Amino acid sequence: MRGELHFDVVVIGVGTAGLTAGTRLAEGGARVCVVAKGVGSTHLAPGTIDVLGYGPDRVEQPARALQELIAAQPEHPYSLLGAERVEEALEWFRATAAGGPFEGYTYLGGLDRNHLLPTAVGVLRPSALIPETMAAGDGESRVCVVGTPPLRDFHASLCAANLFQAGVPARSVQLKVEGQRADANALGLARTFDDAQRRAAFCADLSLHLRGEDRVGLPAVLGLDDPHGVWRDLEHRLGRPVFEIPTLPPSVPGMRLFEILRSAFRRAGGRLVLGSEVVAAERSDARVTAVRARAAGGEMRYVAPWIVLASGGFASGAIELDSRWVTSDRVLGLPLHGVPEAGQPRFVEPYLGDHPMARAGVAVDGELRAEGCENVLVVGASLPGAEPWREGSGEGIALASGFRAAEVVLSSERAAAEAPA
Repeated sequence: MRGELHFDVVVIGVGTAGLTAGTRLAEGGARVCVVAKGVGSTHLAPGTIDVLGYGPDRVEQPARALQELIAAQPEHPYSLLGAERVEEALEWFRATAAGGPFEGYTYLGGLDRNHLLPTAVGVLRPSALIPETMAAGDGESRVCVVGTPPLRDFHASLCAANLFQAGVPARSVQLKVEGQRADANALGLARTFDDAQRRAAFCADLSLHLRGEDRVGLPAVLGLDDPHGVWRDLEHRLGRPVFEIPTLPPSVPGMRLFEILRSAFRRAGGRLVLGSEVVAAERSDARVTAVRARAAGGEMRYVAPWIVLASGGFASGAIELDSRWVTSDRVLGLPLHGVPEAGQPRFVEPYLGDHPMARAGVAVDGELRAEGCENVLVVGASLPGAEPWREGSGEGIALASGFRAAEVVLSSERAAAEAPA
């Protein structure tokens, strides 16, 4: 054991839910440490905040669809959180992004309507809150989708063909980017687009291929350091709307989202420890008193009166179904909810079907407290009752539940401080 550290709150996991909870807690005056074995799901995601995209049909107005979902599914995370808290969390994130590390880079939208944005394969995906650099992708006018040979995971012709099938007049062009390696990914291209001279050369070449009122759809590579400046420069040079199309990982907009939240967390005084996996929890009656995390240098003991579990679900490996069909929370060993009973089907035959096991998560009460642990709050994909990939709800649940967990901790601490001695 290397030693021990004391905090007011320890957050396990550094995805959107964990960083939101940590930032809100630190903004409220708590001493917070976020501990995680990796950077979380943000680097894999498109960087949008999808609140509710399908229910099961495509959702146009998330606010109304949220109310319907809450009425129909009392065990869904949104039913525990409420639509008003989702809206509050979105407003907080919008303000956090606007004041974040990327000057001028903002998020647009809300619960009034979903934007319809092209994916890398040309499918229109609904999203409530989106980076400004993607906003021009929401529309039915002409589109020129631009690809580049080094980016082998983005096929402009496939994207354009599927957009055309969806009713959007689209075509594609393929261009080289000056100075780019032959095996570049989205991250490498984003670094290239941060270079003004290379952007200028790219725009001069692309201008020869554009027609009429084309909008320009580019893979999401418009800069790591100054995405707003890169995007505005491209629009100015090309004289038309430009928008980013999310690509396969590594996701540049997802990295920006992570950096927005990480910067806000650090500005608020939080401590972030990456590369450290929580391997054990210490308990006293109905409380977790400390967690032990293992890193390259050995184990560290983190002691805190509050724990926020934001480690994720099956996708992250935090919840596991082993070879004996036993389902468990691998991080803190907490009870689960939504696991089918013995003899009941866990999965269905269609690969993309409604699998009963998919809604399993850590059992919680109405304040997100883990069953049997009064000082552990559960957030994000660790919660039961949702199928985020099917609903298009993952980032919305993460943001709103992280926001709510911080409220619970801070209000509990205020109440304890104001109570008579």
